[in-house]
Amino acid sequence: MTTGRFITVEGIDGAGKSSHLEFLASAIRARGAEAVVTREPGGTPLGEKLRELVLHEPMDGTTEALVMFAARREHLVRVIEPALARGAWVLSDRFSDATFAYQCGGRGLDRGVFRTLESLVHPHRRPDATFLFDLDPAAALERQRAQSRTPDKFEREAAGFFGRVREAYLDRAREDPARVRVIDASGGIEDVRARLAEAFARAFP
Repeated sequence: MTTGRFITVEGIDGAGKSSHLEFLASAIRARGAEAVVTREPGGTPLGEKLRELVLHEPMDGTTEALVMFAARREHLVRVIEPALARGAWVLSDRFSDATFAYQCGGRGLDRGVFRTLESLVHPHRRPDATFLFDLDPAAALERQRAQSRTPDKFEREAAGFFGRVREAYLDRAREDPARVRVIDASGGIEDVRARLAEAFARAFP
């Protein structure tokens, strides 16, 4: 049986990370492994219900973090851990780095509270690799404006919010550079994909 791997993709809204999920899944399958593609918040029936609350209902930053970690616990128990146990590679669109960035960086949640929740919900589970799509918030906003769908409450935040989120993400990368691979998300999709392919090959030679 192949050894399961846990990969996450992160970045501010508009950085384009979700556009590359299928590319990564194909790269995983090319290695002969099962690829389980999932997302946060969400990934389970309960998680998807909590996702709607987080994305559309106004709430305190600590409340947001609690809801996120509740959804994350279900995600781990129902999807992530079983898939890894059978040797699959799990590819998740966001994980706990997103809470660190959005609720701690963006909302100002105390990082001690975050680390307590992280230790309660997944004390031993960390991604094997995280690909952080880094983009200037102004450029990310332009990409969002080009989309036709209605923005959620995070996407409606001011540029200053996304500046704080970006810096929190980069702080996380500096804290754990062996895990968090920063991808320059500027330029066209093919340019970004080439950078991602190189980073993936380095992470999983």
